[in-house]
Amino acid sequence: MESLDLKSSSRTTSSLQYNEVPPVVTEDRLVVQESNLSLVVKSVREAVKRAVDYADSNGGYMVSSSLSQPEEAPYATLVLRVPSKSLNASLEHFRSLALKVSSENLYGHDVTDQYVDVQARLDTLAKTKSKFEEIMSQATQVQDILTVQREIINIQSQIDSLKGRQLYLEKTAELARITLHFSTDEFALPYAPTGTFRPEVIFKTAVRSLVGTFRAVARDLIWIGVYAVIWVPILLVVLFFRRRAKKK
Repeated sequence: MESLDLKSSSRTTSSLQYNEVPPVVTEDRLVVQESNLSLVVKSVREAVKRAVDYADSNGGYMVSSSLSQPEEAPYATLVLRVPSKSLNASLEHFRSLALKVSSENLYGHDVTDQYVDVQARLDTLAKTKSKFEEIMSQATQVQDILTVQREIINIQSQIDSLKGRQLYLEKTAELARITLHFSTDEFALPYAPTGTFRPEVIFKTAVRSLVGTFRAVARDLIWIGVYAVIWVPILLVVLFFRRRAKKK
């Protein structure tokens, strides 16, 4: 039996695989939703705990959490995932944890076109794989069989990768991402407080700058004191030789 024309088949399937697919109109949009909240709270640790407990009990989970400056004005960043369908209720709950909402942002990214494109590529790859399987059933020579198997394995690898991407888009759209910033001091939050002139904010800034200056001076004095074991003997030796030189 004559060898199958694999090159021609490969060109045909390759052309089929990379043809552009017209956009598909769908009513069910996939939108990845994200929100950022800056909250002034009475207790940062308590607010973080309550926010995590709420997410866990409502089908979400914590992505990351960090706490800094616990001795002074504590500041925490908490990233959560919550079901998109209950995003508004979640945001309302998180607002209730605060003495004041310093800032809030909510935005969405439509990934429907990406999802549709992935599905179209999956359909095309499935047809391509089916065509190679038909060729495989007719192949008799070992070289032809090995060549077709390599093509099928390569196509299956692409299918698996696209299915993973598709699943990622689905899960990302199902769970909204919320980033919460907590602090007992509004000025410690990553967003500048509102208002053109706020004396209390200016006063806090001035005090913080003064404390920072004192700390810097104290730090330098400590370094100088620690290194005194080196520079004091050197200074004494230099003074000794200078006095000796003057006597001569």
